[in-house]
Amino acid sequence: MGQLEIRSRKRSRKKNLQKMILKTIAISGILAVGLLAPNVVGAMGKLGFLPHKRQKESVSSSASKMAKKGLLKFNGKFYELTPLGQVRMRKWEFADFKLRTPKRWDKKWRVIIFDIPEKKRKIRDEIRSLFHKARLYRLQDSVWVYPYDCEDIITLLKTDFGVGKDVLYLIVDELENDKYLREFFGLL
Repeated sequence: MGQLEIRSRKRSRKKNLQKMILKTIAISGILAVGLLAPNVVGAMGKLGFLPHKRQKESVSSSASKMAKKGLLKFNGKFYELTPLGQVRMRKWEFADFKLRTPKRWDKKWRVIIFDIPEKKRKIRDEIRSLFHKARLYRLQDSVWVYPYDCEDIITLLKTDFGVGKDVLYLIVDELENDKYLREFFGLL
């Protein structure tokens, strides 16, 4: 195993640990100084997120680093999620999100059009990446198509990324020459 692969795995493990900490705090509201119930730390270790030795130290170190980044706030007794931490958690959730596909297609296309200004280029690139991962079809740079309802996730995305006025969600009965789209989504 090469050095590059080892570093990549360590980064991935670190990111997974941070995701788990943020989700735990979001669900429970706080992360106590005891840093989670022992069974949760043990489960993290069994899943491979933590090295077997010094598990609590790994969680503690990661939580304090996240506090320095402004994702968590330590009030003397426990860690709390900050607004920045909530935004980061939602972005990670979007990255892992899979759009559900109903058994039957209602024969309507969902078209998402966005015109996000250059000063928000990073957000625009993140949205494109999320659409690509969710298997939306790219008609043009800022025009994407999906055959199933995804209005809820688009509304959350507009709110979380602060691009509400820059994104337009359309439900279209018919698209010209949509055979290649139906083939792409397996709707023939």
